[in-house]
Amino acid sequence: MRIYLLAILLALAAPLSAHAQSADLVLCDRVAADPSDPDKPADVKGVAEIAASDVATAIKFCKQAASSSRRAMFALGRAYAANRQTGEAIAAWRKAADKGSSAAMVELGVAYGTGAGVAKDEAQARRLFEKAAQAGNPRGVSNLAAIGGAGGAAPADPAQARALLAKSAETNAEAQYQLGLMLSEGTGGAQDDVAARAMFEKAAAQNHPGALERMGAFAQEGRGGAKDKDAAKAYYERAAALGDEDAKKALERLRCPYAIKDKQGKLVTTLCF
Repeated sequence: MRIYLLAILLALAAPLSAHAQSADLVLCDRVAADPSDPDKPADVKGVAEIAASDVATAIKFCKQAASSSRRAMFALGRAYAANRQTGEAIAAWRKAADKGSSAAMVELGVAYGTGAGVAKDEAQARRLFEKAAQAGNPRGVSNLAAIGGAGGAAPADPAQARALLAKSAETNAEAQYQLGLMLSEGTGGAQDDVAARAMFEKAAAQNHPGALERMGAFAQEGRGGAKDKDAAKAYYERAAALGDEDAKKALERLRCPYAIKDKQGKLVTTLCF
């Protein structure tokens, strides 16, 4: 009864921009939406991992919302996966993918690529990643770049991945971040720190943790633009607040920049300020 009341209150509290979503979908989004799902509305934050205490709630309400929402069907698959119900997760993702969910296509591709819950089939994995990439899903693009051709016959094509990411990066923070990484590393084309920094800056403006951490590093080192230690620290702090481990380590290095080592080169202590 309390869960139903919570769902009703959440629905009443949801902004008008929520497109008159059902109480079931509102609660499903709250506990199980994937932050990288392109179907997710901008006002839904999403969760990187479904909390163990929320799994039962996610299954209950995502299942009820799934009949009219492919986003909820995809989230239902996430909830089943979190509950180690692999078969049910695969079935939910198939249904969501059939309805056009690119996020579900990616999860199915991962399943086929690794043989988790289905017979391993790299050709099928590639087809699913290609379809997701063509729909503009950045994870589809990055996964497509990471595997070989159908049957493993052809090498991965970083240049194609970079081109696909460039299209997705017009509107998608994850794509901006991934493209920034490729530009900064010279993967799939020329290395370009200025362009990489511009991509990271766009994604950072949308609170992408990885992009915030990269902006911190670029500002600290003066890569692709001005060197600014204060700005670097601010970027690291924002990324760390969102859980980025690299940013937390970077902040510690800023605080304790000097390492004292013994004769064998082992760290003895650090000097902090």
